[in-house]
Amino acid sequence: MKATIAAALCMVATSALADESALRLKPGPGREIVEANCVMCHSLDYIEMNSPFLDRKGWEASVAKMIKVMGAPVSEADATAIVDYLSARYGR
Repeated sequence: MKATIAAALCMVATSALADESALRLKPGPGREIVEANCVMCHSLDYIEMNSPFLDRKGWEASVAKMIKVMGAPVSEADATAIVDYLSARYGR
């Protein structure tokens, strides 16, 4: 069931990826890991859109939800790097 939901979300999100080249995340360690993992299912503007609301704990919860609930295939090491990057560059 989780795999089906994740696949459906990725297919729906594909239209949002039409011009990802226009979106640039802030430079810093882990940016490439975020770009490689997060765009599988949603646009990078999701990060900027949520940044006013999320501190480190919020980003941890968001990344955990993407993995555990939505079925994102993200390794534990990448999840840690993603949270580190997002909380440092887009945390409140």
